[in-house]
Amino acid sequence: MARGHVILSHGLESGPEATKVSALARVAEALGWTHERPDYRDLDARGRLGDVGARIERLHGRALAVKGPLVLAGSSMGAFISGEVAARLAGEAGAGPELAGLFLMAPPVALAGWPRPLQAPAGLPLLVVHGWEDELIPARAVVEWCAPCRAELRLVDDRHRLEAHVDYSAGVFAELLRRVAP
Repeated sequence: MARGHVILSHGLESGPEATKVSALARVAEALGWTHERPDYRDLDARGRLGDVGARIERLHGRALAVKGPLVLAGSSMGAFISGEVAARLAGEAGAGPELAGLFLMAPPVALAGWPRPLQAPAGLPLLVVHGWEDELIPARAVVEWCAPCRAELRLVDDRHRLEAHVDYSAGVFAELLRRVAP
């Protein structure tokens, strides 16, 4: 029997077979978690930032279908929508899955045109990996975002795509899954 379920959300200009979400999927499977990787490419083609609201709705619908413990994970725009959906699920307590954790890689803490900063429910195990040299999202902004929600933050010597830290990120994700496993 599976320990729980993980939904892995890819970033813009990426897809469900992307390097980072594929590495996380292998970790989840090895640790006894089921997983899925929704495809948002059709929504991402709708503009510079794609259709953020439709991405959130798609992920929310997938999350509501989960029975048992759920971990949301994502990279870049996938991290943003994972945080948004986690916050929504926390507000719908009892109506959805048992939200067990949140894993964010290179999260945009704010989006131009989006009405609020990145959301994260209080008290949820939250682990963030971010690059010191991220050319899109300054590390300082992520540090400032993590502080009030007491997120565990791992800053690495890398850029936005975290290309030099795929295996490291997968190892950190494994730490989170072990920590929240039922």
